Amino acid sequence: MQASLRLLAHRKFLPLFTTQFLGAFNDNLFKTAMILFATYVVFEDPRQESNFNAIATGLFILPFFLLSALSGQLADNMDKARIIRLVKLAEIGIMAVGGCGLLLCQAHPWIGVGLMLGAVFAMGIHSTFFGPIKYAILPQHLPEDHVLGGTGLVEAGTYIAILAGTIVAGWITPAMAAGAVFTIALAGYVAGRFVPPAPRMGPPVELDYNPFRASWRLIYGTMHIRRLFLAIMSISFFWMIATVLIVIFPPMVKNDFTASKEVASLFLAIFSVGVAVGSVAINRLLQGHVSARYSPVSVLMMAAFVWFFQFVSQGWAQAPEGTLYSVSDFLAQPHSWRVLVALFGIAMFGGMFVVPLYAFLTTTVRKDETARTVAANNVVNSGAMVFGALVILGATGAGLSNGHALLIVCLMCFFSAFLALRLHRACDADAHVPQHERIG
Repeated sequence: MQASLRLLAHRKFLPLFTTQFLGAFNDNLFKTAMILFATYVVFEDPRQESNFNAIATGLFILPFFLLSALSGQLADNMDKARIIRLVKLAEIGIMAVGGCGLLLCQAHPWIGVGLMLGAVFAMGIHSTFFGPIKYAILPQHLPEDHVLGGTGLVEAGTYIAILAGTIVAGWITPAMAAGAVFTIALAGYVAGRFVPPAPRMGPPVELDYNPFRASWRLIYGTMHIRRLFLAIMSISFFWMIATVLIVIFPPMVKNDFTASKEVASLFLAIFSVGVAVGSVAINRLLQGHVSARYSPVSVLMMAAFVWFFQFVSQGWAQAPEGTLYSVSDFLAQPHSWRVLVALFGIAMFGGMFVVPLYAFLTTTVRKDETARTVAANNVVNSGAMVFGALVILGATGAGLSNGHALLIVCLMCFFSAFLALRLHRACDADAHVPQHERIG
């Protein structure tokens, strides 16, 4: 762990880490402020709340599906540091629009919500072009035996940033959030300018601007490699699971646990801390070696904690009619610790499951193909996340409860474990195959 943390002093790693941290913080500060406002002020119906959260999630994910192929081609064809500066400049304008939505949301709720949803969609585009770079640039800037540690720190930093953004969003006003997201976007642009150059590593890439053809070619060019297919499918099921959980958390806090938006913020914060801890802990277990060895058992433990969370939610003593538990009231309930332990366990084992798989993507292909490999992963992930959002829309439309949705998540975890086990066995079988043959 100490070896991984020493990377924070690395001149080629710290600017990227800072840029990613500020971006994740800003993204989640804005999205959480929007979702909490819509859940606790705009809507008064649990079904509408879940539907709004699913729609917002779908708008954020849609650009990943349409533009990931192009983003991967650009990242492998251009200086990755230059792309970082461009997308961070765009973030300033996006947050200006989102900030206007937050300012208008109290006086003109529907206009404000419209502007905020537009900003969420634009942030999805921003993240689509930044996403492949934050992983693909690591093998270019770090020695191979530090890539897993760097990946773990990026993941841990991301979820610590999510934690900070989530907590802050639950305690500040929309007007304060509007000023904060614009200021942080400026800081992210400044940090991005310090990322060292990361020029193209191979021959020029011919860009394909047709999103559907480019996506198909990208996926076909990657998914026919068995190990990458299994890794990408495992990651995709993880994000499908995470999407379901993130969509149902705010309305579940309000309606099942009868608690305030500050408690909803606490739930998301505990989740973020757990993923961060798991992201760093798995590097310690693997000693820097990229392997899916612990992924199957990690996702099975995640399923166990999802079931435990569903179990403790069923016997929860609700607040008196017309009131919501504050953070202190919630924590004073006899079994609140069980809820928080369940959340932390879900997130920690989720982090332990997914971090080695991301490191696997960037270390089993040539350096001039890493961004396109991550982009192919993002295309498939986005489809899985959209499916997860549709599961919630379908479940609420059919009258199923949040508890039923959690049981669906448990089943998804078992299938993810099956895929991760097959990946681990495939890697073991290929362990003695020469590197140039393994790359395919």
